[in-house]
Amino acid sequence: MPRDSYNDLLAFIQVAQQGSFTRAAAQMGVSPSALSHAIRALEARLDVRLLTRTTRSVSVTEAGERLLASVAPHFEDIDAELAAVSELRKKPSGLVRITAAEFPATYLIWPKLSKVLPDYPDIAVEVTVDYNRTDIVSERYDAGVRLGDEIAKDMIAVRISSDMRIAVVGSPAYFAGRPPPKKPHDLAEHNCINLRLPTHGGLMVWDFRKGKRELKVRVTGQWIYNSISPIVRASLAGQGLAFVPEDAVAEHIAEGRLVRVLDDWCQPYTGYHLYYPSRRQSSGALAVIVEALRHREPPRKPGKTAKPKRPSAS
Repeated sequence: MPRDSYNDLLAFIQVAQQGSFTRAAAQMGVSPSALSHAIRALEARLDVRLLTRTTRSVSVTEAGERLLASVAPHFEDIDAELAAVSELRKKPSGLVRITAAEFPATYLIWPKLSKVLPDYPDIAVEVTVDYNRTDIVSERYDAGVRLGDEIAKDMIAVRISSDMRIAVVGSPAYFAGRPPPKKPHDLAEHNCINLRLPTHGGLMVWDFRKGKRELKVRVTGQWIYNSISPIVRASLAGQGLAFVPEDAVAEHIAEGRLVRVLDDWCQPYTGYHLYYPSRRQSSGALAVIVEALRHREPPRKPGKTAKPKRPSAS
């Protein structure tokens, strides 16, 4: 497409959105006759009428509506990206409000942002720990964090973690008097620590998958919590088995404070993403946060062949 066509497209978008050659010309700083000439040239190249003109009004034809719907958002994104690049000349500042569940707030947001924020003293971050599916637009949050398959299609989503796995763990003291479970149904004989889900008040079902077999197990036990940290603490104290993201207990497993069981039944699931409404609403401060949280795969070691990636569990 000739470069002049981009200018003609911009002219068409302005007239279509303003519904007037005069108002569009004022917005673009050109004359109405120049806009009319540009749009006629575009119509001639496309061989289709885009605008219907009368002495009193301008309306968009069916072809014009289709072109406007498909092209205008791309120009808006270009404008947003140019504005974002320009913003880099300025010092990012302001408050960024994020809503997230306890696990990503503790194990993803904190370790990443705590390394970056000292370099940006004018940026403040407010993290609200919330398990509910908060409407970030109506609640005036800048961004939220959810698993990738839970994010609405109209949101901009940025992966901030790799795919993850659940771990079932207990302390050596807990297993001293009882055999470890070999299959999920064996959990009926164990003291399991439950998580109450604030979204609907029920207890979380423990999901397992091995090959094509999928099992959902409702466990029982003496302890019920509504967040992960006290579940891990209770498990460390020998009070029962915990069902938590493996990153929350990886260090305890490595140091022998917790023992992992049913490992072959715990398959990967979709990782966490930061999401926000639109590029056009992002600030320089949010851009810093997005880049700091963005997940980056570790570089491959020379001479090593990458292992095939396991499919995510939905």
